Amino acid sequence: MIGLVLAAGAGRRLRPYTDTLPKALVPVDGETTVLDLTLGNFAEIGLTEAAIVVGYRKEAVYERKAALEAKYGLKLTLVDNDKAEEWNNAYSLWCARDVLAEGVILANGDTVHPVSVERTLLAARGDGRRIILALDTVKQLADEEMKVVTAEGKGVTRITKLMDPAAATGEYIGVTLIEPEAAADLADALRATFERDPDLYYEDGYQELVNRGFTIDTAPIGEVQWVEIDNHDDLAKGRGIACLY
Repeated sequence: MIGLVLAAGAGRRLRPYTDTLPKALVPVDGETTVLDLTLGNFAEIGLTEAAIVVGYRKEAVYERKAALEAKYGLKLTLVDNDKAEEWNNAYSLWCARDVLAEGVILANGDTVHPVSVERTLLAARGDGRRIILALDTVKQLADEEMKVVTAEGKGVTRITKLMDPAAATGEYIGVTLIEPEAAADLADALRATFERDPDLYYEDGYQELVNRGFTIDTAPIGEVQWVEIDNHDDLAKGRGIACLY
């Protein structure tokens, strides 16, 4: 199993930071970035390899590749997304379809979270589970969150931002464990998703899988401080959290 980070997005709501950097390289604790934190988590759970999907301002990641490898003891592979500024991240994850075949812990490049999340996912492996989503069942939800509904014995039944928060079981935090056995099915669902609408999220690809009868499981992360950094308010919150980890 290897790590996988989606770091191709432009993060326009974080300008001027993202005028010259992808969102994953915006500092959150001194010079430490979200990408640093995620790679550090991967190293702490014993991974030795990771792939990073790059697109917008990808040269900044290429320039840091050797230093990141040395700092975290990870062999890094950079995967180019040629449509990072045009299409949404269903296509971005599909670009890493060959990596999925190795089994991955996937992390969004804008999610500040502790290593306990990865440990929770690893502990939930087994019993035929092929895709496991890290789920916050504690946070009070609003409209912007990626909401998830689960059913006993069936796993995820719905994953979308476009639903009543009160009906959700919890929020998907942007970290997933994907077993090798799920790679082909997921890649096919992602392709169907972005071919239907290139503006769709990879979570819409998860919904496509569910609609096809594939079981996606969840692992509650408990009462954990984390944040998805979309705008400057999120960045301020992320900086308050990142210094704790």
